[in-house]
Amino acid sequence: MLGKDGILKGMSPAATISSMVIVTLFVLGGALFPDSAASLFDTLSGGILSHFKWYYIAIVALMLVFCVVLACSRFGQLRLGADDARPEYSLFSWFAMLFSAGMGIGLVFWSIAEPIYHFQSNPFIEQGMTAEAAEVAMRITFFHWGLHPWAIYVVVGLALAYFSYRKGLPLTIRSALYPLIGKRIYGWMGHTADVLAVFGTVFGVATSLGLGVSQINTGLNHLFGVEISTTNQLLLILVISLIATASVLSGIGRGVKWLSEINIWLTLAILLFLLVYGPTRFLLHSYVQGIGDYLAHVIPLSTWTDANKDSQWQSWWTVFYWAWWMSWSPFVGMFIARISKGRTIREFICGVLLVPTLLGMLWLTLFGGTALYLELTHTVTNAAGEVVSAVGEAGIVAAVGENVTSALYATLSLLEDGSVGYLAAVLATVLVALYFITSADSGTLVVTTILSLGEEHPPRSQRVLWSLAVAAVAAILMLAGGLKALQTASIIAAFPFSAVIMVMMWGLFRALHQELPAPQPETVKVPPVR
Repeated sequence: MLGKDGILKGMSPAATISSMVIVTLFVLGGALFPDSAASLFDTLSGGILSHFKWYYIAIVALMLVFCVVLACSRFGQLRLGADDARPEYSLFSWFAMLFSAGMGIGLVFWSIAEPIYHFQSNPFIEQGMTAEAAEVAMRITFFHWGLHPWAIYVVVGLALAYFSYRKGLPLTIRSALYPLIGKRIYGWMGHTADVLAVFGTVFGVATSLGLGVSQINTGLNHLFGVEISTTNQLLLILVISLIATASVLSGIGRGVKWLSEINIWLTLAILLFLLVYGPTRFLLHSYVQGIGDYLAHVIPLSTWTDANKDSQWQSWWTVFYWAWWMSWSPFVGMFIARISKGRTIREFICGVLLVPTLLGMLWLTLFGGTALYLELTHTVTNAAGEVVSAVGEAGIVAAVGENVTSALYATLSLLEDGSVGYLAAVLATVLVALYFITSADSGTLVVTTILSLGEEHPPRSQRVLWSLAVAAVAAILMLAGGLKALQTASIIAAFPFSAVIMVMMWGLFRALHQELPAPQPETVKVPPVR
């Protein structure tokens, strides 16, 4: 039942009030007791990582297997909608919105910093700062941004789209539980699933917003000398969230779609700059080689849990990423479902799994590969006037060590330190801001859609309210410890929702088998023996 009047008009009262209470308590607690909040985050995330690291690794690997099997099965021919339904958006618009919502800010933030971190050390190499270390660094980075995160999005998005467009249920998380609990999805169990999804979405999007404002602040410092400070980052959260609020009020077909398409064009422009001014031949070789190297190692990496050494490396890299993607999955999954009506299950899975993965790998190669090349080939002139190798001294490693967000601008400056390089830095900063806005408005739209039981146009007042709520959570996380608090929040938020994802997989599996039962073998009549 939806509320009839007041602030809850058009919303599910139980789910909305519960979600509001959780977010309000977090914001007040974080604002009044920032040190205690940071300590609580550390304790909770530490306990989860200590006891459930294997769980995160196993279920994400299972999701990828589930997607591949489903795409190759007889269910792939089913449409997300009526049998004669056709997609609402062109392939270009569809892919643009997929990529912008699914990766955006994080990919800009980590595309250089992560390969540089792994280039210095990782569990799979004996020595850092070598050509071998660079190859392994790109392999690990591809793994973290490749098929696995998109498999998580596929599972959630496909379940939502199938039950909404093909079965006529509300476009909300609870609908995926229908094959298991029936009409009880409208009771407390359904409310719980939706509240957990809102919890994960708010914290997942807030994590990305925190990363985004850190990157934007560094960009403004690089371009205009604006001080890097928590105060400026909080102001950026406020300003850009207000812009995002205006965008979300315009809906998917206008603001969100337009911003996503602008993002793609700016992305292509910055990638072209890197391809032209960077080591072009090396980058093209690295892209092709990197894809093959990733495919050759993806299975062992998918199940590696660091059981023998049990170092902290995997906890703060792979497990953080898997948790981050899961906390984003209600948001991205529902957003993908909203824009995928009319596509077949096979088209949905292949499109969501492969195209953003390949584009993301290209991005990582051009950004991360360029940075690694500059560090590997850097030379200096010694006291005797001889040119000697100085691997790791180009300045990018030092920039990452000092401030992760400065790696992007250090790389761009090394490629071209004139007006073209300055323009590239401007475009990169604008791109991060647009990804920020796209993530914020899409996340807000998803939260209000969940809480209004799948309404295509949730109440405008609720869109404004939840847009500001996401901004407030991002601000509190910045105050409670910056990057570390953002990481721990993702790990905590993903844990309860991961159980919902597993139930969604099982519900989708049952529903598909009920719609298309396995064909029965024909009975062969044997003539009687005379």
